[in-house]
Amino acid sequence: MYNKSLHRFAFFTAFSTFILIFVGGLVTSTSSGLSVPDWPTTYGQNMFTFPVDKWIGGIKYEHGHRLVASFVGFLTVILALWLAIKEDRRWVKYLGFFALGTVIIQGILGGLTVIFLLPTAVSMAHGMLAQTFFCVVSSIVIFTSRWWRSGGERFDFTNGKSLQTISILASIVVFLQLVFGALLRHTYSGLSVPDFPFAYGQLFPTLSTNAVERYNQELIANGIKWPGDKQIEAYQIVIHLIHRYWAYVVASVVIFFGYKLWKSVILPIRLRRTGIYLLIFVLIQFTLGIVTVLSRKEFIVTSFHVVIGALILMTCVIATIQIARLRWFNKKHFYK
Repeated sequence: MYNKSLHRFAFFTAFSTFILIFVGGLVTSTSSGLSVPDWPTTYGQNMFTFPVDKWIGGIKYEHGHRLVASFVGFLTVILALWLAIKEDRRWVKYLGFFALGTVIIQGILGGLTVIFLLPTAVSMAHGMLAQTFFCVVSSIVIFTSRWWRSGGERFDFTNGKSLQTISILASIVVFLQLVFGALLRHTYSGLSVPDFPFAYGQLFPTLSTNAVERYNQELIANGIKWPGDKQIEAYQIVIHLIHRYWAYVVASVVIFFGYKLWKSVILPIRLRRTGIYLLIFVLIQFTLGIVTVLSRKEFIVTSFHVVIGALILMTCVIATIQIARLRWFNKKHFYK
């Protein structure tokens, strides 16, 4: 049975998660990850009672991130319990508990990033689990919607199979791009290549020792790095270029998927609109990626680049779920 209040609460939880990812982007974009050096306390105090007048510098980003994360965790507890009590489909109940387990692990990983001084592997796991959690909670929004419970529209199986394949491919390539993006952020490779569309005037820059030394001098001359900063290394340039050039693959696949959704006259209007949204999101994301480099990682722009990436992944995953719902309309396991 459709539960309007539960559905709206699931939506609120997903929206709060979207805000959390943006706030998390602010932490990495401002290099504020260790502005609060202890966990779960904040400078030895209960983080919920830490004085507002001490929210200065990077502390406001890192401490604010912890508070928003705690709020999302609290919402997830309520959502899981609400589903357990009111939801009549066992698999949706399990999904609620899976979301709860995910957010608990996410909190632990967040603490470990502080305790172990931002290790790359843990920091990346923390970031990617946030993306996964966002998709899980967003899927709960769809599963608790009136549209899902009512059965939805019928869909031609043959056409649906090819579209389903494209949707899965789009989700995979976007997820990989977010992994590359997390690797880029947590290895501090964002400005290892300061120009666009080329890289030090080349498509594939030379990575010899002398060339990398020359790149470092160029970064210092342009005011991107200071003489006392740690020099960039060849592997950071490689990571940057992997993220950059994979973006072209992602854009091509997602644009193709969005276009197919938009122009498919047999699809319901909600999915055709999703195609339009994807086209818009990709355009915005690609622009943000360029501006991130040219603005030398201006932190608001960079944070929006992070969160729009999460939005694209979620949209691809939700579209995949909706297509599956339409394809297997009469299969009992979808709603029992």
